[in-house]
Amino acid sequence: MAAGGFCKLPTGSVVVALNLPSPTADGTGCIRFLVHAQNRARALTRLRNLGMRAVYLRGNAAPPTPDEVTAVLHHPDGLIWRTAPDNGVVTGPELPQELWHPVRALLRRPEGTRGGIGSAASAARPRQATTNL
Repeated sequence: MAAGGFCKLPTGSVVVALNLPSPTADGTGCIRFLVHAQNRARALTRLRNLGMRAVYLRGNAAPPTPDEVTAVLHHPDGLIWRTAPDNGVVTGPELPQELWHPVRALLRRPEGTRGGIGSAASAARPRQATTNL
């Protein structure tokens, strides 16, 4: 089950933090998501709309730290992620911290898969001549 938590801000909005399992080859590791929304239900809906269907917040075991709240409030999308430490608890400055990434970086397609209808790659391909008999 994913660890997570939330904190309510003075403006009435909430910041939700969730540790979700990472789809790695060895099956270990987690990704920590931070979502800023009007309420907890809307925060979870934002994650579900990105394709993370089985996302639930049960309890408040791992609420966002003040640094995490600051990071998500200063991001224009209000939805960021980074890999979580093994135990899910962020400790002192002796550990090198990974920077937060926008969720667009996680959902971005690899360069080799582009080239749909109307893209620059499809426009550059030569077209075959067709004849009607």
